[in-house]
Amino acid sequence: MLKSWDARRDYIIPGNVKETIEFATQHWIHSAERAIQKRGRFAVALSGGSTPKAIYERLSTQKLDWSKIWLFWSDERAVPPDHPDSNYRMAMEFFKRVPIPPSQIFRMIAESEIEKNALNYEETIRHVLKNQLFDLVMLGIGEDGHTASLFPNTPGLEVNNRLVIANKIEEKKAWRMTLTFSCINQSFHSTLYCIGPSKQIIVPKVLNAAIISDFPASRIGTAENKALWILDTDAAKNLN
Repeated sequence: MLKSWDARRDYIIPGNVKETIEFATQHWIHSAERAIQKRGRFAVALSGGSTPKAIYERLSTQKLDWSKIWLFWSDERAVPPDHPDSNYRMAMEFFKRVPIPPSQIFRMIAESEIEKNALNYEETIRHVLKNQLFDLVMLGIGEDGHTASLFPNTPGLEVNNRLVIANKIEEKKAWRMTLTFSCINQSFHSTLYCIGPSKQIIVPKVLNAAIISDFPASRIGTAENKALWILDTDAAKNLN
């Protein structure tokens, strides 16, 4: 049952890992069908991680109007598209099985000239989606409270006039391309997937934190466009 955490965020605990991934898959399908009905297309920003991977695997066997689905990404590592760490590669392992027109698949080119390519990606989003932005932004949450590639103590946290940025993560000695808070929170829906006992500590910390906190994920969700947290029983264990 869907519950309200506060004015900016809802949450649901469908059950164990399997039940939660099944719910998340059905939620994705429902979001797609609703967006196609309302706006004639479904524009989704995909994420990396084990939970999205399980969702993509299930989606690749579903009958959807794939011709009306547009794929973008919420973040990407600075690696080529065939690299094992590429979020694009992981998602396309499954989405190549469905008939999405190649012209509706927009990879983040993060392996070179990342700052220039972040500007280009923003222009692509504005050109393709106009003022409506995403129907769904898929997000995870790290044990440090990061989401997308918005990590604690990184310059990207302060950017409020862009949709896409190159974010330097000193701790990892790496660059990432990522959607910004502005982009995520202006989109129709954003979903944070939290599965497994490794999330037990961070989940209540983020949900109980102030909007601006040490945990970037605390900023996701607005009163106009609420975020949905999908949690399995393990991840939700320490919630009051």
